[in-house]
Amino acid sequence: MQDYRMWVGGDWCDAAGGATFASANPYTGENWARFPRADAQDVDRAVEAAHLAFTEGDWPNWTASARGAALTRLAGLITEEAERLAEIEVRDNGKLMAEMGNQCRYMANWYAYYGGLADKVEGHVPPIDKPGVVNMVHYEPLGVCALITPWNSPLLLLAWKLAPALAAGNTVVIKPSEYTSASTLELMVLVEKAGIPPGVVNVVTGFGAEAGMPLVTHPLVRKIAFTGGESAGQAINEAAARDFKKVTLELGGKSPNIVFDDADLDAAVPGAVSGIFAASGQTCVAGSRLLLQESIYDDFLARLVGMAKAARLGDPMAPETNISPVATRAQHEKVLSYIETARAEGARCVLGGKAARPEGSGGHFVEPTIFVDVRNDMRIAQEEVFGPVLSVMRFRDEDEAVAIANDVLYGLAAGVWTRDLTRALRMSRRLQAGTVWVNTYRSTSYTTPFGGWKRSGLGRENGSEAIKEYLQPKSVWLAEPVAVANPFIRR
Repeated sequence: MQDYRMWVGGDWCDAAGGATFASANPYTGENWARFPRADAQDVDRAVEAAHLAFTEGDWPNWTASARGAALTRLAGLITEEAERLAEIEVRDNGKLMAEMGNQCRYMANWYAYYGGLADKVEGHVPPIDKPGVVNMVHYEPLGVCALITPWNSPLLLLAWKLAPALAAGNTVVIKPSEYTSASTLELMVLVEKAGIPPGVVNVVTGFGAEAGMPLVTHPLVRKIAFTGGESAGQAINEAAARDFKKVTLELGGKSPNIVFDDADLDAAVPGAVSGIFAASGQTCVAGSRLLLQESIYDDFLARLVGMAKAARLGDPMAPETNISPVATRAQHEKVLSYIETARAEGARCVLGGKAARPEGSGGHFVEPTIFVDVRNDMRIAQEEVFGPVLSVMRFRDEDEAVAIANDVLYGLAAGVWTRDLTRALRMSRRLQAGTVWVNTYRSTSYTTPFGGWKRSGLGRENGSEAIKEYLQPKSVWLAEPVAVANPFIRR
């Protein structure tokens, strides 16, 4: 067992009450690390440290360029340590080393991008309709921001929040998932090496009710950025609204992946496989609803089943492994329950549909599963499973594809496969989703905004838009000293 400590005010510390909890390796099923179990008292200590760093000391006196330079240094340190960080994430959440290695190397770009953007946030001087008056608009940081991250891509999704928050001049308290806290704490070593002052970044570890909600409701927290489940996001949004706090929420998805009969099937079939079975379906943008035009339905389905059937389940550290375990026991049980519900509602399973236990594993695997004869009103087609389970549906034409695709509570992402550029543009306008991919799937970048419509969330992460989520505008009026004719009338 490896013992970790929380990072508060530039020091490593235990929970005030001394409580701890363990994290299990999803592949072996064995506990491998132990963390402090924070409560409201620990959260208060971390928020106070962040508030002190925001109001006193070095950080509030740093220029935007100095903040940017620190983020650039952090990007370099992450690049140097990417493989080690990825190995820790694999041990913590069970995802493929091939994927987590790419993520950890790529996430350095977020810190470099926002490092460069830090001193590019410009105010403006709007033209004013009043003589003798000048108005200036500039942007200021919010204060203490709570960053609450999930277990599926801990460090990457933290970068989406932490990099713009720091570039904007805020201080933060991070609450990682109780299932995947190790890599976030390891990152704090690099944060310190990058020269970011004590108290600017803090980490508390623990559970949602004991640490997460006290963080959300703390009176000194001005902003919450959360990625996770819809029910938790709803509770956070309701709690934040009571104190008029800003929120960014990236929640669930039930994304349609739509294949037209003019698509390049050699690209679309692996695109559909990647959309749902990569990361064992444990991604909010999973293309869990595959919509196939009638004329290619049988051919596409045969190719799809053949490719998915060949996927290898096993050790996520092994380069030949394609399907990794489901990250937690609770999630494993949830995925299996959805499979049984789909059968009960009349969907027909043509591949998988069972738990699996590769030799040497702890048994948190689910076979790649494909259901056909799916109606769009079935739970399997409406609710986020967050596992390697695909619902396949037919459509006749564009209108029916759009009707099926949009008939869901979520609107995070969508995929379209077609050679017809006009159709691609038309579909991108009609689909109710924050991201639409055409002839690709699961592409993201630090340069472009990401977020959801409908119940998939609020606000945007990534791109230049994201830094505005961590800033507030201030309007400053400068008037020439002139005699006021009537002080009781607004100028």
